[in-house]
Amino acid sequence: MILFSHPTGNAAHVCNTALAFARHGVLAEFWTCVSWDPGTQWNRLLPAGLRQQLARRALPKELRALAHYHPWREMGRMLAAKFGWEFPCRHERGLFSIDAVIQSLDRRVARRLSGVRDVTAVYAYEDGAATTFETARDRDITCLYDLPIGYWRAAQQIFSEEAEREPEWKCTLSGMRDSAEKLARKDRELELAGTVFVASSFTRQTIQAAPKAPPKIHVIPYGAPVPTVGRSDSPTARQPDHPTAALRVFFAGSLGQRKGLSYLLKAAKILGDRIELTLLGTKVSDDCAPLNEALGRFRWIRTLPHAEVLDEMGRHDVFVFPSLFEGFGLVILEAMSRGLPVITTAHTAGPDVITEGVDGFIVPIRSAEAIAEKLELLAADRSRLEAMREAALVTARRCSWESYQQRLAAVVAPLVSKAS
Repeated sequence: MILFSHPTGNAAHVCNTALAFARHGVLAEFWTCVSWDPGTQWNRLLPAGLRQQLARRALPKELRALAHYHPWREMGRMLAAKFGWEFPCRHERGLFSIDAVIQSLDRRVARRLSGVRDVTAVYAYEDGAATTFETARDRDITCLYDLPIGYWRAAQQIFSEEAEREPEWKCTLSGMRDSAEKLARKDRELELAGTVFVASSFTRQTIQAAPKAPPKIHVIPYGAPVPTVGRSDSPTARQPDHPTAALRVFFAGSLGQRKGLSYLLKAAKILGDRIELTLLGTKVSDDCAPLNEALGRFRWIRTLPHAEVLDEMGRHDVFVFPSLFEGFGLVILEAMSRGLPVITTAHTAGPDVITEGVDGFIVPIRSAEAIAEKLELLAADRSRLEAMREAALVTARRCSWESYQQRLAAVVAPLVSKAS
């Protein structure tokens, strides 16, 4: 049986990982910080804004029955964010920083391991596994590690190069601020892990930079939301435009250079009025002059509930995700589930899910010219665009969350049975 932990367990990939274990009868406990039951009678008494925010923390019923909570620091972080208190949430050192939240849960789960008998494996995520794994090793409990993004040493190399190439965007590379202590903790987690799970071949490749590679690495790509039946049946579908109309281009993600945003903006400059660009995401930094200029020029949506993000995707023609360093990029399959072909890089899950030229394109990182070339191709050939839209839906149907759950459970079940 597995003890599973994640500080914000409502994320799609986290929920579906835990559901894979629950539905196959191997999940003993699900540990997180905060969740909310939208069915409670108190829900109706809350202001609409707060009700919507808490709804994002809802867990499926199957997980609520197994859930245990360690809420205090995460509640402090949520309140600080609500009132704009930056000092308690300062990077790594703040009492309510995300690092403090994660490590507090890690320590709590480690204490829990000392008092349970039926747990034969623990499943934990990057930055929140070190103390848990230390305790598990002492008790001969199998350590299953989820690395949701590429390994940090490979990231540092890319970020250092990028800071020299695009100095005006350096302030958005927040991954360069991690302390030596935090980076050493990441290495310790990887060293203690018996088996590592990643969602893309790119993430697996980055682990080669580790001083000591783990014995087993499994690549299991994430899943897509249920696709629309077809663009003509979708409530957000739009009729094909005149061949000379601007191509509607969409980007979703944090607005920083890890996502390769400067190269998308340069491609947009090359294409001019042949495209209409929408950017959805929050700024990583307020001090990036070229980003601030672009947000005044293009359509910018700061945030939307997840269902509305999917609707917004469906109002566009193509999704561009030129990330420099990713673990997977769930937005890739989300966009495909709404019938959008995807232009992305090999530093994402693109090569694992996209068939080149059929449902999307893989372009080199740092190439505005390559992005512009593919966008121009689709703008000029609307019949090909329509064919790629349909192919994207086919891919999304094949890459379902149910398929992900089955593949993951098939790998984990033998590990748990061997441990017992």
